[in-house]
Amino acid sequence: MTDGISNVHMQVMWNRLISVVEEQALTLLRTAFSTSVREAGDLSAGVFDEQGHMIAQAVTGTPGHVNAMAEAVGHFIDEIGRDNIFEGDSYVTNDPWKGTGHLHDFTFVNPSFRNGRLVGYFACTAHVVDVGGRGFGPDATEVYEEGIVIPIMKFAERGEVDQKLIKIIRGNVRESGQVIGDLYSLSSCNDTGHHRLMDMMDEFGLDDLNALRDFVFANSLNATMQHIRDLPTGSFDNEMTVDGYDSPVTMKLRLEVSDQGVLADFAGTSGLSRKGINVPLVYTTAYACYALKCALAPQIPNNHASLSPFKVTAPENCILNAKHPAPVAIRHVLGQFLPDVVLGALHKMLPGRVPAEGSSALWIVQLGARPIENGQAAAGEGMRNSEILMFNSGGTGARPTLDGLSATAFPSGVHTMSAEVTEHVGPITIWRKELREGSGGPGTRRGGLGQVIEISANPGHHIYINAMFDRCQNPARGRNGGLAGAAGSVELDDGSRLSAKGKQWIPAERRLVLKLPGGGGYGEPSQRDPALVAQDVEREYITLEQAKRDYAREK
Repeated sequence: MTDGISNVHMQVMWNRLISVVEEQALTLLRTAFSTSVREAGDLSAGVFDEQGHMIAQAVTGTPGHVNAMAEAVGHFIDEIGRDNIFEGDSYVTNDPWKGTGHLHDFTFVNPSFRNGRLVGYFACTAHVVDVGGRGFGPDATEVYEEGIVIPIMKFAERGEVDQKLIKIIRGNVRESGQVIGDLYSLSSCNDTGHHRLMDMMDEFGLDDLNALRDFVFANSLNATMQHIRDLPTGSFDNEMTVDGYDSPVTMKLRLEVSDQGVLADFAGTSGLSRKGINVPLVYTTAYACYALKCALAPQIPNNHASLSPFKVTAPENCILNAKHPAPVAIRHVLGQFLPDVVLGALHKMLPGRVPAEGSSALWIVQLGARPIENGQAAAGEGMRNSEILMFNSGGTGARPTLDGLSATAFPSGVHTMSAEVTEHVGPITIWRKELREGSGGPGTRRGGLGQVIEISANPGHHIYINAMFDRCQNPARGRNGGLAGAAGSVELDDGSRLSAKGKQWIPAERRLVLKLPGGGGYGEPSQRDPALVAQDVEREYITLEQAKRDYAREK
């Protein structure tokens, strides 16, 4: 067989391997109990070699999960021990420092055996609705308050699930049915991946994945390094200030580019917060590498080899390298700003290539619904305690040649969750969910719009919110003369302001009103095509007054 034919054969097998991990992820989507997985796709899935190196990932999923999981599998192998890995096993953890950064993400790893020999691993991650403790929010002062920690251990050995572990988890979470159901779903999706891999290996006559892995890794690394060697070498910096918990947080970055790779160093970044907005380095690395990969080598498959030229460092116990036992429950808030921090440095290296800043961090709505304790209401039919999770997004930054995207989850990539499905989970009503007029930053290219969301408890219940929102004091900045997007706000329907972070009860007679931030604009607003300005007014993206004020042509 010639090298040309061999490469074609390898490419066919590679495409088939991608379909294997996609079916693995779709199994999780179809069987998960939590709406965050079923509706929003807050998950990851992938196949790894015998050393725990990621060969392929499913397209379905979030970069924070995928790139953190790429490091996690090695921890599983070390903790379980190679002599203690058996056919039919399934391993689990939600350790923030050996998984994906906070307790609400459970990572599962299943070994894959062929004819009695270990050939690799399947791994997956998903966000569960509750892990006990204070609930999903920023108010804890150490990780011990944030919920139950499951160290790396066996969920099942040789096919037998550890029922003692199930009882411990069931006794420590509020939504035990959803959580336990999700754990079985996670383990099962890895099992699906294994069976599809065996079918593939039967079809192609493979005894192991080594040759295919070597082909994928060699080509991925060579292609990535070629892109890096075409870049200008040197040092490029950027910094961003965001709201933080009770004081602003500044993230500083220096990119060092050489023909050997790219180093992202976050020296100078703010120190730890006393509350749960801190970020373990594994999550910082995941999102920083995601931004570098998207901007510099977007067409190269995401795997161990293509990620290896990118290195991330941060001083110990700065807010982007939190050490145990720092509280880390909402590490996504700062973590999801990191792509914009990286893109700001890349803009200095490659002008005209990257977008303006966006709203970036998801506005995750975590609500607790409780019956009103007056006897009659508490005894009423359908009265129950509920934990409700809802993902929402503001606007992305405008791009050099296109407007920003409205109500779009970048960089997380998760789907929004429909009002109807969310209302089915708990006793709430979503009265409004609409684009927020005027929230996109003015520019030659306009920033994407945020949303307005209005929620109340149903009769007989009241609700609290574990607020975890940002960009209420520091809106997304424009680029190249573009203006900032609108800041976000957390309010009641009577105009009263709430805090953007922390647990707060909503009065029974009031509605919660969330105004999500918009993305920054790109280029001078006066240079925007008047026809596009008129179209924005017609579509109610901006008001007529904003059009006259922000887009007036220079005379």
